[in-house]
Amino acid sequence: MKLLRVGTAGAERPALLDAEGTLRDLSGVVPDVDGPLLADDDALGRIRAAADAGELPALDATGLRVGPPLARIGKIVCIGLNYHDHARETGAEPPAEPVIFFKAADTVVGPNDTVLVPRRSTKTDWEVELAVVIGRTARYLESAEEALAHVAGYAVAHDVSEREFQIERGGTWDKGKNCETFNPLGPWLVTSDEVPDPQNLSLKLWVNGELKQDGTTAEQIFPVAEVVRYVSQFMTLYPGDVINTGTPAGVALGEPEPKPFLRAGDVVELEIEGLGRQRQEFKDA
Repeated sequence: MKLLRVGTAGAERPALLDAEGTLRDLSGVVPDVDGPLLADDDALGRIRAAADAGELPALDATGLRVGPPLARIGKIVCIGLNYHDHARETGAEPPAEPVIFFKAADTVVGPNDTVLVPRRSTKTDWEVELAVVIGRTARYLESAEEALAHVAGYAVAHDVSEREFQIERGGTWDKGKNCETFNPLGPWLVTSDEVPDPQNLSLKLWVNGELKQDGTTAEQIFPVAEVVRYVSQFMTLYPGDVINTGTPAGVALGEPEPKPFLRAGDVVELEIEGLGRQRQEFKDA
Protein backbone atom coordinates (compact mmCIF):
# COMPACT_ATOMS: atom_id res chain seq x y z
CA MET A 1 0.00 0.00 0.00
CA LYS A 2 0.97 3.61 -0.55
CA LEU A 3 -0.19 5.55 2.50
CA LEU A 4 -0.08 9.33 2.68
CA ARG A 5 -1.51 12.35 4.46
CA VAL A 6 -3.05 15.30 2.63
CA GLY A 7 -4.30 18.75 3.57
CA THR A 8 -3.02 21.93 5.16
CA ALA A 9 -0.09 21.69 7.57
CA GLY A 10 -1.28 20.48 10.94
CA ALA A 11 -4.66 19.38 9.62
CA GLU A 12 -3.73 16.53 7.29
CA ARG A 13 -6.04 13.54 6.85
CA PRO A 14 -5.03 9.98 5.97
CA ALA A 15 -5.23 8.80 2.38
CA LEU A 16 -4.21 5.96 0.10
CA LEU A 17 -2.92 6.01 -3.45
CA ASP A 18 -4.46 3.04 -5.23
CA ALA A 19 -2.98 0.92 -8.00
CA GLU A 20 -4.62 3.12 -10.67
CA GLY A 21 -3.11 6.29 -9.20
CA THR A 22 -6.36 7.53 -7.67
CA LEU A 23 -6.17 9.24 -4.30
CA ARG A 24 -8.54 7.64 -1.77
CA ASP A 25 -9.80 9.02 1.54
CA LEU A 26 -8.96 6.88 4.59
CA SER A 27 -10.44 9.17 7.24
CA GLY A 28 -13.55 6.99 7.53
CA VAL A 29 -11.43 3.92 8.27
CA VAL A 30 -8.53 5.14 10.44
CA PRO A 31 -7.86 8.44 12.23
CA ASP A 32 -4.33 8.96 10.89
CA VAL A 33 -1.16 7.33 9.57
CA ASP A 34 1.06 7.02 12.63
CA GLY A 35 2.92 4.56 14.81
CA PRO A 36 -0.18 3.03 16.44
CA LEU A 37 -1.68 2.35 13.01
CA LEU A 38 1.49 0.69 11.72
CA ALA A 39 1.58 -1.56 14.78
CA ASP A 40 -2.07 -2.57 14.38
CA ASP A 41 -2.43 -5.45 11.93
CA ASP A 42 -6.21 -5.34 12.24
CA ALA A 43 -6.36 -1.67 11.25
CA LEU A 44 -4.04 -2.25 8.30
CA GLY A 45 -6.24 -5.19 7.31
CA ARG A 46 -9.31 -2.94 7.37
CA ILE A 47 -7.57 -0.54 5.00
CA ARG A 48 -6.66 -3.34 2.59
CA ALA A 49 -10.18 -4.79 2.72
CA ALA A 50 -11.82 -1.41 2.11
CA ALA A 51 -9.46 -0.69 -0.78
CA ASP A 52 -10.04 -4.11 -2.35
CA ALA A 53 -13.79 -3.71 -2.01
CA GLY A 54 -13.78 -0.28 -3.65
CA GLU A 55 -15.22 1.32 -0.55
CA LEU A 56 -12.80 4.23 -0.22
CA PRO A 57 -14.09 7.53 -1.65
CA ALA A 58 -11.92 9.28 -4.21
CA LEU A 59 -10.30 12.61 -3.40
CA ASP A 60 -9.74 15.43 -5.85
CA ALA A 61 -5.96 15.88 -5.83
CA THR A 62 -6.10 19.22 -7.63
CA GLY A 63 -4.34 21.79 -5.49
CA LEU A 64 -4.29 19.41 -2.52
CA ARG A 65 -1.12 19.66 -0.42
CA VAL A 66 0.68 16.40 0.35
CA GLY A 67 2.02 16.41 3.90
CA PRO A 68 4.52 14.09 5.57
CA PRO A 69 3.16 10.53 5.26
CA LEU A 70 3.65 9.82 8.96
CA ALA A 71 2.24 11.72 11.93
CA ARG A 72 3.68 12.00 15.44
CA ILE A 73 7.12 10.63 14.60
CA GLY A 74 8.90 9.50 17.73
CA LYS A 75 12.55 9.90 16.71
CA ILE A 76 14.59 10.16 13.54
CA VAL A 77 17.80 8.14 13.70
CA CYS A 78 20.25 8.99 10.93
CA ILE A 79 23.14 6.94 9.55
CA GLY A 80 26.12 8.93 8.30
CA LEU A 81 28.66 7.94 5.64
CA ASN A 82 26.70 4.84 4.69
CA TYR A 83 27.51 4.67 0.96
CA HIS A 84 30.86 3.58 -0.40
CA ASP A 85 30.76 6.19 -3.19
CA HIS A 86 29.81 9.02 -0.79
CA ALA A 87 32.68 8.15 1.56
CA ARG A 88 35.06 8.21 -1.41
CA GLU A 89 33.88 11.59 -2.69
CA THR A 90 34.27 13.24 0.74
CA GLY A 91 37.66 11.65 1.39
CA ALA A 92 36.40 9.78 4.45
CA GLU A 93 37.34 6.28 5.50
CA PRO A 94 34.34 3.90 5.41
CA PRO A 95 33.24 3.50 9.03
CA ALA A 96 33.81 0.20 10.82
CA GLU A 97 30.40 0.55 12.47
CA PRO A 98 27.38 2.68 11.54
CA VAL A 99 27.71 6.38 12.38
CA ILE A 100 24.59 7.50 14.25
CA PHE A 101 23.18 10.99 14.74
CA PHE A 102 19.68 12.34 15.24
CA LYS A 103 17.24 14.72 13.66
CA ALA A 104 14.38 16.18 15.66
CA ALA A 105 10.91 15.19 14.50
CA ASP A 106 10.03 18.87 14.09
CA THR A 107 12.41 19.12 11.11
CA VAL A 108 9.93 17.06 9.07
CA VAL A 109 7.85 18.81 6.41
CA GLY A 110 5.91 17.64 3.39
CA PRO A 111 7.67 16.47 0.23
CA ASN A 112 6.86 19.63 -1.72
CA ASP A 113 6.98 22.19 1.08
CA THR A 114 9.36 25.14 1.08
CA VAL A 115 12.78 24.48 2.62
CA LEU A 116 14.44 27.37 4.47
CA VAL A 117 18.12 28.24 4.07
CA PRO A 118 19.23 29.09 7.62
CA ARG A 119 20.34 32.60 8.50
CA ARG A 120 24.11 33.04 8.03
CA SER A 121 24.27 29.78 6.10
CA THR A 122 26.87 29.50 3.35
CA LYS A 123 26.96 25.71 2.93
CA THR A 124 23.43 24.29 2.75
CA ASP A 125 23.62 20.91 0.99
CA TRP A 126 21.29 18.26 -0.43
CA GLU A 127 21.08 14.51 0.38
CA VAL A 128 18.53 12.06 -1.03
CA GLU A 129 17.99 9.18 1.40
CA LEU A 130 15.94 6.04 1.88
CA ALA A 131 13.88 6.36 5.06
CA VAL A 132 12.92 3.22 6.97
CA VAL A 133 9.74 3.40 9.06
CA ILE A 134 9.51 1.08 12.07
CA GLY A 135 6.28 -0.87 12.59
CA ARG A 136 7.04 -3.08 15.61
CA THR A 137 8.92 -2.37 18.82
CA ALA A 138 12.53 -3.42 18.23
CA ARG A 139 15.11 -4.07 20.91
CA TYR A 140 18.24 -6.25 20.76
CA LEU A 141 17.35 -7.80 17.42
CA GLU A 142 19.58 -10.72 16.48
CA SER A 143 19.29 -11.25 12.73
CA ALA A 144 18.69 -9.54 9.42
CA GLU A 145 15.42 -11.43 8.98
CA GLU A 146 14.21 -10.31 12.38
CA ALA A 147 15.19 -6.72 11.62
CA LEU A 148 13.27 -6.57 8.34
CA ALA A 149 10.22 -8.06 10.06
CA HIS A 150 10.13 -4.92 12.24
CA VAL A 151 10.01 -2.56 9.24
CA ALA A 152 6.56 -1.21 8.35
CA GLY A 153 7.62 0.53 5.18
CA TYR A 154 9.84 2.97 3.33
CA ALA A 155 9.75 6.58 2.17
CA VAL A 156 11.84 9.22 0.43
CA ALA A 157 13.70 11.53 2.81
CA HIS A 158 15.70 14.65 2.03
CA ASP A 159 18.39 15.00 4.69
CA VAL A 160 19.13 18.68 4.11
CA SER A 161 22.39 19.64 5.81
CA GLU A 162 24.35 22.80 6.60
CA ARG A 163 27.98 21.74 6.25
CA GLU A 164 29.63 24.65 8.07
CA PHE A 165 27.32 24.18 11.05
CA GLN A 166 27.85 20.41 10.86
CA ILE A 167 31.62 20.22 10.43
CA GLU A 168 33.26 23.53 11.28
CA ARG A 169 31.39 24.77 14.35
CA GLY A 170 32.54 22.17 16.90
CA GLY A 171 30.70 19.42 18.71
CA THR A 172 28.55 16.85 16.95
CA TRP A 173 26.85 16.94 13.57
CA ASP A 174 23.47 17.88 15.01
CA LYS A 175 23.84 21.65 14.57
CA GLY A 176 24.00 21.20 10.81
CA LYS A 177 21.14 18.74 10.64
CA ASN A 178 18.32 20.20 12.73
CA CYS A 179 17.49 23.53 11.13
CA GLU A 180 13.78 24.00 10.51
CA THR A 181 12.34 22.26 7.40
CA PHE A 182 15.53 20.17 7.02
CA ASN A 183 13.74 16.80 6.59
CA PRO A 184 11.14 16.71 3.82
CA LEU A 185 9.51 13.27 3.93
CA GLY A 186 7.23 11.47 1.49
CA PRO A 187 5.15 11.65 -0.61
CA TRP A 188 4.16 8.13 0.45
CA LEU A 189 4.84 5.57 3.08
CA VAL A 190 5.13 2.44 0.96
CA THR A 191 4.49 -0.69 2.99
CA SER A 192 7.32 -3.20 3.09
CA ASP A 193 5.45 -5.84 1.08
CA GLU A 194 5.85 -3.56 -1.96
CA VAL A 195 9.63 -3.29 -1.48
CA PRO A 196 10.93 -6.87 -1.68
CA ASP A 197 14.59 -5.81 -1.75
CA PRO A 198 15.53 -2.47 -0.15
CA GLN A 199 19.09 -2.98 -1.44
CA ASN A 200 17.96 -2.68 -5.05
CA LEU A 201 16.52 0.83 -5.26
CA SER A 202 17.75 3.70 -7.41
CA LEU A 203 18.01 7.18 -5.88
CA LYS A 204 18.22 10.41 -7.89
CA LEU A 205 18.39 14.11 -7.08
CA TRP A 206 18.38 17.19 -9.32
CA VAL A 207 19.26 20.82 -8.52
CA ASN A 208 17.69 23.34 -10.88
CA GLY A 209 17.14 20.52 -13.37
CA GLU A 210 20.74 19.24 -13.28
CA LEU A 211 21.19 15.64 -12.14
CA LYS A 212 23.48 15.64 -9.11
CA GLN A 213 22.92 12.28 -7.41
CA ASP A 214 22.33 9.05 -9.29
CA GLY A 215 22.91 6.13 -6.97
CA THR A 216 21.63 2.82 -5.72
CA THR A 217 21.04 1.36 -2.27
CA ALA A 218 23.28 -1.52 -3.39
CA GLU A 219 26.16 0.87 -2.53
CA GLN A 220 25.21 1.01 1.15
CA ILE A 221 28.05 0.03 3.46
CA PHE A 222 25.56 -1.21 6.05
CA PRO A 223 22.33 -2.50 4.43
CA VAL A 224 18.90 -1.72 5.82
CA ALA A 225 18.58 -4.95 7.79
CA GLU A 226 21.95 -4.46 9.47
CA VAL A 227 21.18 -0.81 10.25
CA VAL A 228 17.93 -1.74 12.00
CA ARG A 229 19.56 -4.64 13.86
CA TYR A 230 22.54 -2.51 14.90
CA VAL A 231 20.53 0.49 16.09
CA SER A 232 18.33 -1.81 18.20
CA GLN A 233 21.39 -2.75 20.27
CA PHE A 234 21.71 0.82 21.53
CA MET A 235 18.14 2.09 21.76
CA THR A 236 14.59 0.82 21.54
CA LEU A 237 12.89 1.51 18.24
CA TYR A 238 9.15 2.07 18.41
CA PRO A 239 6.39 2.06 15.79
CA GLY A 240 6.52 5.41 14.05
CA ASP A 241 10.27 5.91 14.49
CA VAL A 242 12.21 6.68 11.31
CA ILE A 243 15.74 5.78 10.23
CA ASN A 244 17.38 7.84 7.47
CA THR A 245 19.88 5.42 5.96
CA GLY A 246 22.46 7.71 4.33
CA THR A 247 23.08 9.30 0.95
CA PRO A 248 24.97 8.26 -2.20
CA ALA A 249 27.66 10.29 -3.95
CA GLY A 250 26.88 13.61 -5.60
CA VAL A 251 26.43 16.10 -2.76
CA ALA A 252 27.76 19.66 -3.00
CA LEU A 253 30.36 18.93 -0.32
CA GLY A 254 31.99 16.39 -2.65
CA GLU A 255 32.29 18.76 -5.64
CA PRO A 256 35.36 20.86 -6.56
CA GLU A 257 35.61 24.48 -5.41
CA PRO A 258 33.60 26.60 -5.65
CA LYS A 259 31.12 24.09 -4.27
CA PRO A 260 27.57 24.76 -5.49
CA PHE A 261 25.80 24.96 -2.13
CA LEU A 262 22.12 25.82 -2.14
CA ARG A 263 20.75 29.35 -2.13
CA ALA A 264 17.31 30.91 -2.00
CA GLY A 265 15.56 30.38 -5.34
CA ASP A 266 17.12 26.98 -6.00
CA VAL A 267 14.78 24.08 -6.75
CA VAL A 268 15.65 20.54 -5.66
CA GLU A 269 13.83 17.46 -6.98
CA LEU A 270 14.49 13.93 -5.77
CA GLU A 271 13.06 10.46 -6.14
CA ILE A 272 13.56 6.85 -5.13
CA GLU A 273 12.40 4.01 -7.34
CA GLY A 274 8.85 3.04 -6.40
CA LEU A 275 8.67 5.45 -3.47
CA GLY A 276 7.73 8.69 -5.20
CA ARG A 277 9.17 12.10 -5.96
CA GLN A 278 9.72 15.35 -4.05
CA ARG A 279 10.17 18.97 -5.16
CA GLN A 280 11.24 21.84 -2.95
CA GLU A 281 11.92 25.50 -3.58
CA PHE A 282 14.50 26.98 -1.23
CA LYS A 283 13.90 30.35 0.44
CA ASP A 284 15.73 32.40 3.07
CA ALA A 285 14.73 31.78 6.69
